[in-house]
Amino acid sequence: MKILVCISHVPDTTSKINFTDDNTKFDSTGVQFVINPNDEFGLTRAMWFKEKQGAQVTVVNVGNADTEPTLRKALAIGADEAIRVNTTATDGFSVAKQLAHVAKEGAYDLVIAGRESIDYNGGMVPGMLAGLTDANFVNNCIGLEVEGTSAKAIREIDGGKETVSTALPLVIGSQKGLVEESDLRIPNMRGIMMARKKPLTIVEPVSSEAETTSVAFEKPAPKGAVTLVSPDNLDELVNLLHNEAKVI
Repeated sequence: MKILVCISHVPDTTSKINFTDDNTKFDSTGVQFVINPNDEFGLTRAMWFKEKQGAQVTVVNVGNADTEPTLRKALAIGADEAIRVNTTATDGFSVAKQLAHVAKEGAYDLVIAGRESIDYNGGMVPGMLAGLTDANFVNNCIGLEVEGTSAKAIREIDGGKETVSTALPLVIGSQKGLVEESDLRIPNMRGIMMARKKPLTIVEPVSSEAETTSVAFEKPAPKGAVTLVSPDNLDELVNLLHNEAKVI
């Protein structure tokens, strides 16, 4: 079985996020980048298929040269080879189109993409990737077994879980729950040394135009922020609190 794992290069959740050019561009200065957590769950499951069923695992990223350390980390975890599509990741559709081209060229049986990246949270790439490759699709996947050309997946739905059976080729949107957090792997020294010798192929992008553009960014309000009450709405606030107290 040939598995393609899509890897997003995202800021570490502990990084301090800032914007430049009147809040229209992300400032990457001093930011530590990591494998997108939803992708990491998928990569760990792919490693299970490699070890138990002899699957061949390739990781792919759409990005510039600065994303290669993240791909090398995926290789150190155990992926066999890596592909970097040499273009800036812009909107979800253009990323999905680049990934779809790689998936078709490699004739992969299973494509694992995180259900969303933690920076833009678009949640659109896996579904569009499945559509562009004419593959079956299971989103919010929290369980996956493959036997031959058939797969059984468990996906999270409102209020519960759903088990579905489908055929390969298959695209899944992976997330927390696909493997246990305790099963996530930290590269050891041997893996890091081996990763240096594994192939990292750079391919040029296919023609694609962005369908959406980020206009501006805005930070959320700081935790514990206090909303000032003006004299104009003080009476309204008192009435609301009084009525709520009656309900309780």
